[in-house]
Amino acid sequence: MHEKGSAVRNDEAEELRRPTRAQALRRLAALYRQADAAYARFSCPASAECCQLRRRGRQPWLWPVESAALEDALRRQGRRVPEPRADGGCPLLDEAGRRCTVYEDRPFGCRTYFCDRASGGRHPLEATNALAARLEALAAEADPAAAAAGPRPILEWLEAAR
Repeated sequence: MHEKGSAVRNDEAEELRRPTRAQALRRLAALYRQADAAYARFSCPASAECCQLRRRGRQPWLWPVESAALEDALRRQGRRVPEPRADGGCPLLDEAGRRCTVYEDRPFGCRTYFCDRASGGRHPLEATNALAARLEALAAEADPAAAAAGPRPILEWLEAAR
């Protein structure tokens, strides 16, 4: 009997230590700023070719806390999760397919994509790996059950969120 009560108290204590959604999103925003700083010296051609998911054959993967940030960004804009694009581009692109409509809240995988046309030196792999580990830890802390499943591709998340 005592062991069960102790386990319940441990679960309650863990729940109290877990950051609120707002706290987790603020920590995510801080992590994103650090990722942006790590890539600041690079020049992006701003062609949105990295957002052409079908053509590239790859897409960014999102942790649940990143999905929450995108949901909030869309909500602030008064938008719903967009439908898939006929051209295979990221549904979060503008109508012309050239600009990200959630750029300030774009996921880590979008922030750290390093295309061959970017200039500025060697890819900051060490910084990227360290930030990715911190992102995983934040996701696990913010929502252990959801994070246990791991990240999922952005198109999968968008389909489920519709």
